[in-house]
Amino acid sequence: MRNPYRGLPPRAFWTSAVAERHLADIAELWDPIALSPEDRIATAGSCFAQHIGHALAARGAHFLDCEPPPPVFADADEARRFGYGVFSCRYGNVYTARQMLQLAQEALGRRRPAEVVWEREGRFYDALRPAVDPAGHATADTVLLARRLHLGAVRTMLETMDVMVFTMGLTECWESLADGTVYPTAPGTLAGSFDSAAHAFRNLRHAEVLADMATFWALVKEVNPAARMLLTVSPVPLMATASAGHVLPATVYSKSVLRAVAGDLAADHDDIAYFPSYEIITGHPSRGMFFNPDLRSVNTMGVDLVMRHFFTGPLAHAFAPQGHAPAAEPEAICEEGRITETL
Repeated sequence: MRNPYRGLPPRAFWTSAVAERHLADIAELWDPIALSPEDRIATAGSCFAQHIGHALAARGAHFLDCEPPPPVFADADEARRFGYGVFSCRYGNVYTARQMLQLAQEALGRRRPAEVVWEREGRFYDALRPAVDPAGHATADTVLLARRLHLGAVRTMLETMDVMVFTMGLTECWESLADGTVYPTAPGTLAGSFDSAAHAFRNLRHAEVLADMATFWALVKEVNPAARMLLTVSPVPLMATASAGHVLPATVYSKSVLRAVAGDLAADHDDIAYFPSYEIITGHPSRGMFFNPDLRSVNTMGVDLVMRHFFTGPLAHAFAPQGHAPAAEPEAICEEGRITETL
């Protein structure tokens, strides 16, 4: 009898790949995607995507910034507080697959959301990116003008990127009952006001997330046939759940769905790959050491280990560290982390 596991490499076995290795010596966690310094790399998703984008830019990658800041800010840190330079466009955190799909549809002229402007204390905010203008706008018309400019930048990104790095963050979301528009945060948290007759909670299931991502990718390929995508899953737990359950199993459910979808997409599409940053941070071999005392935000040691695994194989040579000391990484901007501020 022939054992089908005979001849498999050491990384296929728990004992040789994990149990008999120190955490720092675990290797070959992924087969790196083909990237070159000339590839135009776009980033979007939850807050953890910012770490990968910063690391790539620091190593000389062509980070795509389609919505650069106007020359009114004192420095990059100030511009960053207004959503510039965080991702490839000024959309803030894109937590769900449906939010990413709807943004692409809007940028490409395929949909028009019914509710775009929220108000709070006499100031007006973009309901689909409420955190990018902390002070809001004086009029709703100004919000709409800024959004038109933003959508043009998103379209440019979709049409010109070579690779999109998208970090999937949540399955829980809030939507408009008028047309199904999904918001990055619930109305009434960062801006706007919650109305049970106009807004509803949704916890997207595996089939829905998979369908949203497949539709999004098909739409991208219409305008950019050569585009590729690298998926990751955010290891950052939910700040709060509206599922009526405990936040811990709610987090496990959400991340499990997203991880399964990412695996399905990578298995079914030659132009989609998956990088296991989620497993590196949350897998039990790490014993939780990569989280700060809040057990939610990822510490510098964890981010550094994720990046060390990312830049392996051909990527280690294509993106060798620059000769100078890297700039300190800015703190990740996480809009979901602010949803309890107004409780």
